[in-house]
This record gives sequence, C-alpha cells and structure tokens, in this order.
Amino acid sequence: QVQLVESGGGLVQAGGSLTLSCAASGRTFSSPVKGWFRQAPGKEREFVAATTWTSVYYGDSVKGRFTISRDNARNTVYLQMSSLKPEDTAVYFCAAAVGVSVSAIKQVEVYRYWGQGTQVTVSS
Repeated sequence: QVQLVESGGGLVQAGGSLTLSCAASGRTFSSPVKGWFRQAPGKEREFVAATTWTSVYYGDSVKGRFTISRDNARNTVYLQMSSLKPEDTAVYFCAAAVGVSVSAIKQVEVYRYWGQGTQVTVSS
C-alpha cells in the first residue's frame, strides 16, 4: 500500500505561481511512477504531469508552465506551477502507479494509488 497526501493548494491570481507537494508513505519503492492529475467541476480527470526515476512527462496544456520534480530522500513529489491561468482551476490529485509503461503514463486508469486532492483556484 502507498499513501499519498497533497498540500500547497490555494487561491492565486492569474499569472501567479504555486507549488504543490505530495508526500508518499508506505511501500513507496513499489510505485516509482508518480503523477499529478486535475479535475475541474463537470470535467473528466486530466493528466498534468508524471515522473519516473529518469524521465518527466507533461500534459499539453501545462507544458512550459509547470514543472514536476521529486525528492527521493523525502519520498515527496512537487508540482511547480507558474503563469497560472483561470482554466488551471481544479482539484489537483497526486497518484502513484505500479509497473506502468511509458505509453500509458498519461492514463488515469493505470494509477493505483491516489491522494485526497488539493484545491487550486486561479482568479482572473
């Protein structure tokens, strides 16, 4: 089992920045792939970013604005968000996957463990 706890959400003005954290505990070594997803009201959960031991991946809507990173010693994954837009408003979820292939890394269904989510609101 892997437990994930997100933090760092809040209210920010458009153009501003925010950094989310995801602290993992439990059998973290079994889930090396960590991802961030978001879900706005009335919309499907959307891939934001993911990191493996060696690579990072981003959704098209956040490329160049968001950066995912990990601190393996602290079992923590970060999502640095800059140039935020009102359309970035959503609940952001951290997730962990087991044995996922690169071709499937953006798919919600391959992630086994999920955090409770943290709200990010970007005002215009």
